[in-house]
Amino acid sequence: MKLALLGGTGRIGGHLLSWALESGHDVQALARDPEALAVAARQPVRTGSGSGSGSGSGGLGSGGSGSGGLGSVGRGSLTVTAGDALDASAVAAVVSGADAVLSALGPRGAKSPDLLGGAARNITAAMASARVRRLICVSAAGAFIKGDPDTGALVKAILPRILAKPFADTQQMEAVIRASDLDWTLVRATRLVNTARTGRYRVRPDYPPVGGGKISRADVADFIGRVLTDDDWVRGAPSLAY
Repeated sequence: MKLALLGGTGRIGGHLLSWALESGHDVQALARDPEALAVAARQPVRTGSGSGSGSGSGGLGSGGSGSGGLGSVGRGSLTVTAGDALDASAVAAVVSGADAVLSALGPRGAKSPDLLGGAARNITAAMASARVRRLICVSAAGAFIKGDPDTGALVKAILPRILAKPFADTQQMEAVIRASDLDWTLVRATRLVNTARTGRYRVRPDYPPVGGGKISRADVADFIGRVLTDDDWVRGAPSLAY
């Protein structure tokens, strides 16, 4: 399968990249710094001319050891395009020809308060143009905590105030994606930790499983890999926690 990957230099994205290559997928990744993506893949990058505004692309062969979590880099191939998720032409170049799009982008706070919403607009437009339907995006359960019937009033009052800007960006991202006619899945992670993948976690529609407050980044990637080819969570927002 050809996968377009955004956010591959992040901690969830690194696990996704490792899993995808080990599983034999051909990955087309967008990265502001292709060398940073090479570190995640543990391979050198060859950069050449590519499409998109100021972007370059380089092919990476298989082999070498992976970045942990979901296995080592193996049979798949990696093509890197230099660019930003807010650059519509760069996103279009990465999405073109893909069978599915995976976004592991996270909010950047004050540096780019509208990253997720802007990226979602570029992704959905590029997918519509390229006739790519399957989209899986990392989201955040906390951004929707006010609607959770199992969360206390005090937490609902405090947390959205502390994280108002990243939560607003996450909500905008979901709104853009939900308005599309794509086969989307919005993976709402609870508090992210850096423990190893377990493959054992609970999943609940929309809100965290009762009593669950955290999930490892490796297990978020594990779940994305599991739902990529099934229909269980198409047009759904599964929330993950232990």
